[in-house]
Amino acid sequence: MKIKDIICAPGRTGFFFDDQAAIKTTAVADGNAYIGKPATPGFTQVRQAGESVSVMFILEDGQIAHGDCAAVQYSGTGGRDPLFLAKDFIPVILKETEALYKEKEVTTFKEMAQAIDNRRPCHTAIRYGVTQACLDAVAKANRKLMAQVIAEEYGLTVSDKPIPIFSQSGDDRYNNVDKMILKGSEVLPHGLVNNITKLGHKGEKLLEYIGWLRDRIVRLSPYAGYKPVLHIDVYGVLGIALDHDYGAIVGFMAKAQKMAEPFTLRIEGPVDMGSRDPQVEALAELVRKLQTSGIDVEIVADEWCNTLEDIKIFTDNQAGHMAQIKTPDLGGINNSIEAVLYCKQNNMGAYLGGTCNETDRSGQVCTHIAMATSPVQILAKPGMGVDEGYMVVFNEMNRILALTKGAL
Repeated sequence: MKIKDIICAPGRTGFFFDDQAAIKTTAVADGNAYIGKPATPGFTQVRQAGESVSVMFILEDGQIAHGDCAAVQYSGTGGRDPLFLAKDFIPVILKETEALYKEKEVTTFKEMAQAIDNRRPCHTAIRYGVTQACLDAVAKANRKLMAQVIAEEYGLTVSDKPIPIFSQSGDDRYNNVDKMILKGSEVLPHGLVNNITKLGHKGEKLLEYIGWLRDRIVRLSPYAGYKPVLHIDVYGVLGIALDHDYGAIVGFMAKAQKMAEPFTLRIEGPVDMGSRDPQVEALAELVRKLQTSGIDVEIVADEWCNTLEDIKIFTDNQAGHMAQIKTPDLGGINNSIEAVLYCKQNNMGAYLGGTCNETDRSGQVCTHIAMATSPVQILAKPGMGVDEGYMVVFNEMNRILALTKGAL
């Protein structure tokens, strides 16, 4: 089966590009917008519309395989590639993909994915979307599900049960929690605690919010035994509030654990040390102090844990209890697959994440990755509205379950 043509289409993502540096410092929220001057190169506004590019492989039998190029909400910061704008990158995508794939045979996913993923420098968003199209092309050429292709090539078994879904609230961290609870989200709410105003100068607002979460879950529980994990992303702001005093941070974690009981609590990105190696050292030290103190709060690595190499380094140093595999940041989805497997083999929780700033297509493809590799949890994406992202992942997951338990 050959790829006869390649077509690109500009698209929107499920959220926005946000200038994290500006939001952490001078920008002021105004409804759904931010007022202030951009601080990250490439941004013309602190918040601007998210963009994507659909890459479509036209197969010789008329089938169309496709994937979506997309980049994370906080592009251009934390060691990530710059802002991904469709008009700038469609010519680049066509140049790269036509040389590699046009009039070429569909072979294996690994071989096809490595062809583009080895093209460096090549924006992570391009490698992300093109490798999705490669996976879909192999699946269509062989009349299989994408999850089955991954399982066969990596020696895995497609899961026979759902993977826990993590819903994120965006700034509407109260009303959206109700949606999560009513739909039975297994992990919630993310919270988007990305500045001191939301955290409190000593973390007091976050403690209050955790208590509210606990009570709200108990009140609205959709079924007996519903016990979601509380997973809150603080974007390094906790470290800023507590002057990066590890003792004070651990003391805060102890209070937070008590406030969260009887639910498990995860804190993502408690500190942001500005580069990878100090971040690894900081999270590893926090893990040690939590263990020594008997505090059962899990730390999730996110900032500066961007690439497959980064994830391996965080994992090898036990810099966190869980690593977010932020799929667009890893470039080719082959790297996300390998990251999940590496974490699982080396006592690190694997969170197949990503960003609200993705698309329905990348959410579907990542669900196939999750069903083939069985991480601890998968992010509901795209968007911050809860319903849409949860629907995309939940429905695709249940299609896979139904089909693999059926005739396939």
